[in-house]
Amino acid sequence: MRIAPRVLGAAIVAALFATPALSAELTGTLKKIKESGTIVLGHRDASIPFSYFADSPNQPVGYSHDLQMKVVDAVKQELGMPDLKVRYNLVTSQTRIPLVQNGTVDIECGSTTNNLERQKQVDFSVGIFEVGTRLLTKKTSGIADFADLKGKNVVTTAGTTSERLLKAMNAEQKMGMNIISAKDHGESFLMLESGRAVAFMMDDALLYGEMAKAKNPADWVVVGKPQSYEIYGCMVRKGDEGFKKVVDKAIADAFASGEINGIYDKWFTQPVPPKGLNLNFPMSDTLKKLVANPTDKSAEQL
Repeated sequence: MRIAPRVLGAAIVAALFATPALSAELTGTLKKIKESGTIVLGHRDASIPFSYFADSPNQPVGYSHDLQMKVVDAVKQELGMPDLKVRYNLVTSQTRIPLVQNGTVDIECGSTTNNLERQKQVDFSVGIFEVGTRLLTKKTSGIADFADLKGKNVVTTAGTTSERLLKAMNAEQKMGMNIISAKDHGESFLMLESGRAVAFMMDDALLYGEMAKAKNPADWVVVGKPQSYEIYGCMVRKGDEGFKKVVDKAIADAFASGEINGIYDKWFTQPVPPKGLNLNFPMSDTLKKLVANPTDKSAEQL
């Protein structure tokens, strides 16, 4: 059917004004990014192989960082801003939630567990990884499971779910452990490697990352029955549905396309920087299920 010129002209005018109207409707983080021309990414410096510094102190790399950049591409497309600037902001286990809440960073993708307590403070993307909390120890330490930690020095990273679990175990089971809370995963492993602790409790994937960068990786082993199963997600500000929708779709698209398989293999089954060591950590069945059925629920809710 032929469209009358007057009708066609009205349609063109409507289309021209559609984009500004859309911009005016932006709220929350998308509005902040649009107005500033910059997206601020929260990242870690020592969460190998999720988010860390390898060859440059200014450029994070890792599995979570690669997924974070998929979000950046999606935001560029959503806002029509191909030249959107990216700024990096280092966070720690203790500062990551406050910096998301107060708007310093727009999204944090690292090794952050989605749990009910944190859901009261921030929103999480669909899960990007699933881990179990275990122990890293020397093969010669005699530590095979958590019961062997009675009366021993044990290290974990401050502000993590492992710290909370370890302290609860110590109190409930009267194990007499001396729990050392280090500032980050690198310091935790240093405590272990120097003999100031006999074991390091943390998410198993992170423990494999620390083992890979040890002076002699073959000296170490990950042991113990997992004390919890946890799902990592990217954090965004609470109640920001527009931005969360873009984040979730970007990650789910990477899952559905199969692109996630290449990203995973790059960081867990191939040599990773800076030492070119292989974590030899194949994708678990639980993560495969998460990829097949993306969810923003915590492990506690599943």
